[in-house]
Amino acid sequence: MAITLSSTDYDELWQAANPHRGESDREDLAEVREIVPPRLGQGYVQQIQLRGIGLSLFDYHLHEDVCLISATDSPDSYEVGFNLSGNRSGKRTGENFLEWGTRPVEPPRRQLDYANDPVLKVDLHIDPDHEIGQLLAHGIANLSPPSQPVDAGSAPWVNDINVITPAMRLVLEQLWRCPFQGQTRRIFLEAKCLELIALKLEQLSTASSQTKELRPLSADDRDRIYAAQKILIDQLDNPPTLLELARRVNLNDYKLKVGFKQVFGTTVFGYLHQHRMETARHLLHSRRFNVKEVAQSVGYANQSRFAAAFRKQFGVNPKAYSRS
Repeated sequence: MAITLSSTDYDELWQAANPHRGESDREDLAEVREIVPPRLGQGYVQQIQLRGIGLSLFDYHLHEDVCLISATDSPDSYEVGFNLSGNRSGKRTGENFLEWGTRPVEPPRRQLDYANDPVLKVDLHIDPDHEIGQLLAHGIANLSPPSQPVDAGSAPWVNDINVITPAMRLVLEQLWRCPFQGQTRRIFLEAKCLELIALKLEQLSTASSQTKELRPLSADDRDRIYAAQKILIDQLDNPPTLLELARRVNLNDYKLKVGFKQVFGTTVFGYLHQHRMETARHLLHSRRFNVKEVAQSVGYANQSRFAAAFRKQFGVNPKAYSRS
């Protein structure tokens, strides 16, 4: 049974668990770790204040499902986020999002966060008045008309959800595993945040040019595309053919090909290859498997072909990567 909370009650729980919450502008609180309220779950959110960017690293799980009823106000939002794990705030595992401008006025919304989905997430809250925010705003303005009309004097609302690309995932892992301390750490994290912003802006630019030629997908077709994605991930070592995959999600092969590229920005088997390489990199990083075992687990019977594919993707041999 889900715990139902208003946004006010939710904020009060976090404030009670973290008395210094909201004071990150103080010099001695430039980086703070907020614990998840014990009533809700276990874990933390790391808040790091950089130049023009508030970086949030989420790592927690909930004891029970939480249903959050949001307020009716429409605050400005200038945020880029990456859901590595956990379906949170309407974004799925493996998706990134951008919210920019003044949110249109909406009725209260019900947001459900699930206890069985550990949350691993990166958010970048961007100061629109800072040079970084102004650069991003200029890049967004050059892409396409705003997605929603807003009142005069407000910033046009742009809301985009897309897939986390392999390039983004690599930067996110580097950000999570930052080996530095002090000012070197801050410089490193800031550089990685800027890299993520650049990758998101490039993704927006590519999507903008594609949508001019494509019809929007229906909600049902989009769900079928995500079902196809799950089948590919579950059968990584022995994936179905394109026709078999289309049959299993009840789409024709043409709609599957076009829709898959529209949702994930790559072809069905381009995505399969990327996910194989990312899975292989994760297994090698764990140092629990040798190169041959990793190759077989991601569907490569020939170790030499796996090594060539890995080297092409990441610029290093799998054996050298596992040692490093």
